[in-house]
Amino acid sequence: MTDHAAYTPALKKRARHAPLGLSAVAVLVAAICLLPMMAVAIAAFSGGTGTVSQLLGSVLPRYVGNTALLVVLVSIGTLCLGVGAAWLVTMTRFPGVRLFEIALVLPLAFPSYVLAYAYTYILDHPGIVQSTLRDVMGWGPRDYWFPEVRSLGGAAFMLVLVLYPYVYLLARASFLQQSGTTFLAARALGSSAWSAFFRVSLPLARPAIAGGVLLAVMETIADFGTVAYFGVQTFATGIYTSWFTLADRGGAAQLALCLLSFALLLAMLERIQRGRAKYSDAARGGQEKTQLQLHGVQAFAAFALCSIPVLLGCVLPVVVLFNMGLGSEQDLLSSRYLAFIQNSLTLAGIAAVVTVCAAVTVGFFQRMQPGRFSSATAYIARLGYAVPGGVVAVGLLVPFAAFDNALDAWMRSTFDISTGLLVTGSIWLLIIAYLVRFSAAALGAYEGGQALVHANMDAASRSLGQTPWGTLRRVHLPILTPSLLTALLIVFVDVMKELPATLIMRPFNYDTLAVQAYRLASDERLEGAAVPSLVIVAMGLLPVILICRQVGRGK
Repeated sequence: MTDHAAYTPALKKRARHAPLGLSAVAVLVAAICLLPMMAVAIAAFSGGTGTVSQLLGSVLPRYVGNTALLVVLVSIGTLCLGVGAAWLVTMTRFPGVRLFEIALVLPLAFPSYVLAYAYTYILDHPGIVQSTLRDVMGWGPRDYWFPEVRSLGGAAFMLVLVLYPYVYLLARASFLQQSGTTFLAARALGSSAWSAFFRVSLPLARPAIAGGVLLAVMETIADFGTVAYFGVQTFATGIYTSWFTLADRGGAAQLALCLLSFALLLAMLERIQRGRAKYSDAARGGQEKTQLQLHGVQAFAAFALCSIPVLLGCVLPVVVLFNMGLGSEQDLLSSRYLAFIQNSLTLAGIAAVVTVCAAVTVGFFQRMQPGRFSSATAYIARLGYAVPGGVVAVGLLVPFAAFDNALDAWMRSTFDISTGLLVTGSIWLLIIAYLVRFSAAALGAYEGGQALVHANMDAASRSLGQTPWGTLRRVHLPILTPSLLTALLIVFVDVMKELPATLIMRPFNYDTLAVQAYRLASDERLEGAAVPSLVIVAMGLLPVILICRQVGRGK
């Protein structure tokens, strides 16, 4: 039962009408989150059919095929890695299992494009792996075959390594919640441990697993840095190419609409799966699960299987990036890099505060005035997590660029003054893009903490004469401080890692660490790209450590 459902009828009656200011701000947040999607749709349909016909006959089939194949590969990879690792650390005991419970989450701290830089450095033709093979075997450049890392398969491999923790976390949480009664019953009826897993545990965890896979797929279609660096043409790269290289705003909007439609479909499926997940907790109050003690070859195999994703997704990239950084000429203490760090921290700090404040407003509005309208407001505010950064950028630039141009034309004709790009030339539009993109993460953290605030606390506060704002300030916020700090940190790091929206919308000569890493890697200066990449990874480890603590508490 949710906290909203815990309201007594009397409290519902008293809280039927939230303060006008609270309602207005919550509706404004939802409208801002909805704006880029509406703008993309309007711009796409008003651009004419000529661009669509040209796209259908040229690049659109390639975008569709590559994006679909990438989604399939990442889905299979994250499913196998995430579920397998979750099952091993939850249902078996082997040397190092306690360490792997936390270590398997660490690759989540890495942006996929950072892994792409590290693996290209060691696996490309001049890299240490192929160079060593040629030296040892005496081969020439054309005497052997080696998998091409800069390919669709390579991009899928990078994405699987950083996205499987989504499946791992949700699958492990589901396995932990399941009672051991049904599993033991299957064993008593003659099923082996693996048979009982496939016939009992896996079907019960299916909604949670599907939700994790859908989250990984949404991150896959939103990825730009990895596919752009590897030269894989997807919808994400097509939007950027149409907007900047071809200066085709209509084509970019139509590609963005295609990607947006797919993303919203995935969001709908994820919501359905999340709704069904509550039914997977069968017989939760039953007997505690008995972990299988592994010995010999089985224990070694479990250790190796859990070690591979940690080594490939965390340990090896850190070692490679650190070695690359030592050989580069990049100086983190130079004025140029200090400017990159300052820009990144400024954007991330402002965006985190604005986004969390917006999430608190929407969440508190839903609590104060439960009903369809407030639920719809919260749902719209959550939609941004399914919208790729490139789509958000196009959806915001189209209307605000039109506004800037119209204002500038009016000021010129009326006062002979040029206002220039007041909105699109500032960081504030970029802050709005981050708000749209990451409000779901902040709202989720806030609502998770709200479970600690019983509805009776609201009733007591109101009976003592507190206004809704006073209740929020004096009752909710002190209790929700840990959850809000977690939300601030998560949004902060997400903004630090975000690339496509920042690349498209940043003001002129206003670069961040992510943009600098992408630019250096695009110029094939991988050693230089390692320095800002390491800073981004170091920042990304903070929320992952918090997640690991939650995983430990969940057990």
